[in-house]
Amino acid sequence: MSTRTSALDSVIFGVDVQSGDVRGDAPSYALVVVDGDDIERDVVSRRKLLRLIRNEEPAIVATDNTYELAEDKGALVAFLRELPTGTKLVQVTGDERPEPLSRVAARHGVPYGKPAMQEAEAAARLAAHNVGYEVSAFTDTTEVKVARGRSTGGGGGWSEDRFTRRIHGSVKRAAREVESELDDAGLEFEREVTEKYGGFSRAIFEVEATPAEIPVSARRSGDVRVEIERERRDGIEYRPLATRRDHVVVGIDPGTTTAVALLDLDGSPLDVHSTRTADTAEVIEWIIEHGRPVLVAADVEPMPDTVEKIRRSFDAGGWIPERDLPVDEKLHRTREEPYDNDHERDALAAALFAFDDHAEQFERVAAKTPPELDRGEVIARVVGGEESVESVVEELTDEDDGETESTEHDPRELTAEEKKIKRLEARVGRLEGHIEDLEETIERKDERVAELEEELSEARREERKEARERREVTRLERENERLKRELSEAEEENEELDAKLERLKELWKLDHSNFADVAEAKSDLVPVKPIEQFTTDAIETAEAAYGIAPGDIVYLRDASGAGRSTAELLVEKEPRVVLREGGLSEQADRVLFENEVPVGPADDVAIQEVDELAVTRESDVEAVVDDWEARAEERRRERKEEELDRLISEHRARDPD
Repeated sequence: MSTRTSALDSVIFGVDVQSGDVRGDAPSYALVVVDGDDIERDVVSRRKLLRLIRNEEPAIVATDNTYELAEDKGALVAFLRELPTGTKLVQVTGDERPEPLSRVAARHGVPYGKPAMQEAEAAARLAAHNVGYEVSAFTDTTEVKVARGRSTGGGGGWSEDRFTRRIHGSVKRAAREVESELDDAGLEFEREVTEKYGGFSRAIFEVEATPAEIPVSARRSGDVRVEIERERRDGIEYRPLATRRDHVVVGIDPGTTTAVALLDLDGSPLDVHSTRTADTAEVIEWIIEHGRPVLVAADVEPMPDTVEKIRRSFDAGGWIPERDLPVDEKLHRTREEPYDNDHERDALAAALFAFDDHAEQFERVAAKTPPELDRGEVIARVVGGEESVESVVEELTDEDDGETESTEHDPRELTAEEKKIKRLEARVGRLEGHIEDLEETIERKDERVAELEEELSEARREERKEARERREVTRLERENERLKRELSEAEEENEELDAKLERLKELWKLDHSNFADVAEAKSDLVPVKPIEQFTTDAIETAEAAYGIAPGDIVYLRDASGAGRSTAELLVEKEPRVVLREGGLSEQADRVLFENEVPVGPADDVAIQEVDELAVTRESDVEAVVDDWEARAEERRRERKEEELDRLISEHRARDPD
């Protein structure tokens, strides 16, 4: 059964190389345009061919070899990307293992000739009858990417933040518009967004549709760019234009729910189906629609009657296990394959185990089958009819010879060594193709890594920016605390200075008032500068508090303990008189006496203290000074007498006579 549909009502381009080579000099192409009953022929350059394809948007571009349009797989992918969305590239001679165009044309009754223009016309007519394979490098999934249209790097500071926020906000608005358009079109899609400061830096939509079905166009304007790109396949795929009933291996699990699994002759699952309502006839019809069985398998021994009936209806080979397949073995064998229920699993397991048992036989048959013959047909007759490979090949070759031109001749039988070389060359070709696919995968991974590194770099920039902001905030907070401390200290110092000023004002009044406005009993008051202890620190503290000027009256609240240096410091202040509480040390007394600083007991004067200020009467001070002068005169006389006695003693000691 065939489900092919006619392409005769569509515009089809048939193309073949007229001269030159796509790998070298710029080639020219024979172009045949089939539009219903109208046919146009022309010789065009590659550039003009591409321009005509873009302008005319034919349904099919047909050729006998796609690598006449592209020098390698990468160039072929690029060529496919340039095709309009509705245009298919078709290789009419088969998939990865094409047949000669002459044989395909003869098989389908299409006129054929050697000139390039006739080959181009044959390719177009074959494609018009849905002969050939569509060459595809893309899936039906399309990626719509909404991203920034410019870099967010600016001059720094708040202006850069506003610039970045504006761009990310624009990307977010554009992404919402795209999402709304996709929803309105009823398309299925998945959205992935990357949120950034102020909105989105990127939004990616995976849409289950081709670019032509998407109501969004690629653009770049200002802050936003929209890119549309179809999803690449892992490699190049060849899909038949018409649904073919290929030879398959069938696994069946009968019962209330009947399940059927199909494999191709390479052991790859094609389809799995289960039903609770279909009878045997409907199951057979479903299998007929999907393939031609060469082997029918069950997972139990003996083969169930229903499975046997289906096998006989196709005259296919049968397979059953030596014993019923255990569940764990079925689970293990089908672990990498999709299925919906246990019945589909059992049918799939039966098909896979049957293929495993016949894999070597299939390979031997394929190795002995000439390229021009259908491998599946040979395997079906060998497995189902129990014929030898040689007899089947000979019979099919005779039949094929009757359909080909008389100029064709049968290839000679290859030797075992030549067959081995051929198999190895085919394997090398497959491996090279696999390597190319892996290289493309690596390239995509590298692009993804570069994209992730860019995101990481941007995240690190954002993190560094936030860290700088945090450091600046911390610095400002510390500066604020420091200023607060300085303010507090300044306020305290100001209070101290205010108090000192008040005290100095009081002292000034005492120093400069003529006391004319006071009672006569208080007219001889003079200020006194108190010092807590006769120490260097205490003297400096008093100096800082209210100053000690020459001629001041100094009051030592505790005169004990002072040494020579402390006494000399006090002498430098040039006090008029020193009033003391307690006794002076011998060293301090000597220093003050030698510098003629009057010293007297504080008890001899009447000192009145108010806070840190003190006053006494001038008459009392003069009395202390007079008393010290008298004592000093006596002390000087005594020192002179002692000096005279010392000199006499020294003279007598030198001159005893």
